[in-house]
Amino acid sequence: MSLAPEPSFAATYWQTPPRPLESLAFIAPLLLGYEGGLLALGPQAMRNGADHWLRQLLDMAGFSQYFLLPLLTVGLLLGWHHLAHAPWRCSWKTVAAMWLEAIVFAFLLRLFAGWGNHFLAAGKEAASPWLSQLGRLVSFLGAGIYEELLFRLLLLPALAWGLIRYGWKTDRGWQLAVLLSSLIFAAAHYQWNLPFGLNWNFGGEHFAWRSFLFRCGAGVFFALLYLKRGFGIAAGAHAFYDILVGWR
Repeated sequence: MSLAPEPSFAATYWQTPPRPLESLAFIAPLLLGYEGGLLALGPQAMRNGADHWLRQLLDMAGFSQYFLLPLLTVGLLLGWHHLAHAPWRCSWKTVAAMWLEAIVFAFLLRLFAGWGNHFLAAGKEAASPWLSQLGRLVSFLGAGIYEELLFRLLLLPALAWGLIRYGWKTDRGWQLAVLLSSLIFAAAHYQWNLPFGLNWNFGGEHFAWRSFLFRCGAGVFFALLYLKRGFGIAAGAHAFYDILVGWR
């Protein structure tokens, strides 16, 4: 009797997305680089917008401890891993492959952005002192982690749950949730002058349809990465993309 050969690592890697524990191991260097970089750079450090909004929400709830947000990020991934009943082991071979996969997806989005001449991060500024450049690099790491945490890990499932709860079919609910979360993701990069004196300054940019539509498409891209390949790949691809177009 012959035994069937075990599937190759490549085959098993693409069959299922990395587990939350492996996503945590993957983003740990990015998270440490961002939070450590902010502390090292001091007051001139550029904090990511999603990080700022999440901290504001925590402050409104009465939680102002500095390290609470990164600890909650770690706790969410550990809790997700527990609820998935996944084995408590981490394949470092998988984590290494995740770096390569995230970089490849970042390059793919960069090629698309170059073709359309739009960027998620402004990349055409004049050269700046190395300390400012380091601050930009740190900010891009935070964008990958906290924007994916806010818009994909938290907002996307919440929207899908609400739509399905109020009568949408599961597939349609998730599809609409992807679109809505991507629209909100894109809108969060602009300042809005609304009627009745409501002026909201999210990302500081003036609205432009072409960049808005590109960011919507990028939001859909990251949402699909999150759903198909997990949080770590989406966060890594986002961070590496921002670095490709914005750090020079």
